[in-house]
Amino acid sequence: MLLSELLQGIEHEGSLPDREIDRITCDSRIVAPGDLFVCVKGARFDGHDHASEALAAGAAAVVTERDLGLPEQIIVPDGRIAYALLCRNFYHNPQRGLRLIAVTGTSGKTTITFLLRDILRAAGKRVGLIGTIQNEIGEMVISSRHTTPDPWQLYSVLSRMKEAGMEYVVMEASSFGLHQHRMEGLHFECAVFTNLSHEHLDYHNTMEEYYQAKKRLFTVCDKAVVNYDDEYGRRLIGELSCPAATLSLSSDEADYTAHTITYSAEGSRFIVVHGSDIGRVAIRMPGAYSVQNAMCALAAACEVGIPFEQAAAGLCESHGVLGRMELVECDLPFTVIRDFAHSPEELRNVLVTVRAFCKGRVVALFGCPGERDRTKRPEMARQVAENADQAILTSDNPRGEDPRQIINDALPGFTGSPTPVQVIEDRFDAIRWAIDFCREGDILLLLGKGHEDYQVLSFGSVYFDERFIVQQIVRSRHDQDSI
Repeated sequence: MLLSELLQGIEHEGSLPDREIDRITCDSRIVAPGDLFVCVKGARFDGHDHASEALAAGAAAVVTERDLGLPEQIIVPDGRIAYALLCRNFYHNPQRGLRLIAVTGTSGKTTITFLLRDILRAAGKRVGLIGTIQNEIGEMVISSRHTTPDPWQLYSVLSRMKEAGMEYVVMEASSFGLHQHRMEGLHFECAVFTNLSHEHLDYHNTMEEYYQAKKRLFTVCDKAVVNYDDEYGRRLIGELSCPAATLSLSSDEADYTAHTITYSAEGSRFIVVHGSDIGRVAIRMPGAYSVQNAMCALAAACEVGIPFEQAAAGLCESHGVLGRMELVECDLPFTVIRDFAHSPEELRNVLVTVRAFCKGRVVALFGCPGERDRTKRPEMARQVAENADQAILTSDNPRGEDPRQIINDALPGFTGSPTPVQVIEDRFDAIRWAIDFCREGDILLLLGKGHEDYQVLSFGSVYFDERFIVQQIVRSRHDQDSI
């Protein structure tokens, strides 16, 4: 595409002879001849420091936020915004013809997008999905590296979705993605707010900054769906400029209200009331927060035009979400569940939920992520101490941090608690110990990894699928018993 076409609608200074652009990138390490290099400032690196290198590598031009004295430069007010809009123009604004729905909040984004996808598919719609676990173009699955992709990847996959005839695109909108303008240039038919709790403060610094990042989504949508039961949700409702539909598990003031909720290890049942519409719903995920997520998906589907009865029926047909309160199939006399819970509030929600129907002991295996907010580690441990009968403290994704130091940061959360804690640094060994420890009627919770089939260590990622690991340990035990 010609440089002049890419720059249409983007505020900039500088005039260069028109030229063909083959690709747009903000990564100086991969610049190739014919690329347009955009200088983006990050927490650790500043693309402006590598603009000359990009030109030397063959870049057709560089986009900067200030005058670098380079012959092939274009100056823009904000590099991140320009990068996203350039990518949008390169892919011919693929959102035209697509109906976009975005979900944001601390927790529940993945579950809601999957449930919403299932509702729309059951209604006969062609649906694309963008999120944490994977991206989907209809039945085609594409691996995902980030909850909200880099603009080049995002607009590329949207373009492919449009070409494949998708009608709807359901996507997760992370606070990182919103703050970094990864979705700049997109407009959403509906945006969903789930909740806000202590998370990512190593990046956003304060809860107010975190909230303001989430709030950005609701300046580029036609209508909102908001969780009325969340404190920040109620605040958001009063600050919106677009129409909002609300949902609640307890208040009849909301537009969508859940009644007569029952939980079991197999899932949840409840009745949804929306005006004169009343529907019975059964989902394959237990817990109040699962019902809340289901209500978000149902409300969003109705707000974009799916009839209430059809939306409720589609929700009942959903098989749940990988790594979210997922029963691990294994030949054991107790139940094993894996979940992605990796914040204090998420841990509490899962543990309280399981406590309600557990006939034996609640055994919680968890760790704290490395190179993430250290202040939440003792609070994570405290939630486990208060809500489990046995804790196993191990590694999560330590990344470049010392796993033992991460564990030591968490241990103060058990101070004064009668709940016993077993510290086993190696997560595989911890799972094996937990399986040996559990007995009939217990529920073993594997927390923090969820859908992930890898573990991030100091030297890189290694394969680590907890479903497979549990089954492997069980097979090994059965083989020993048969000798």
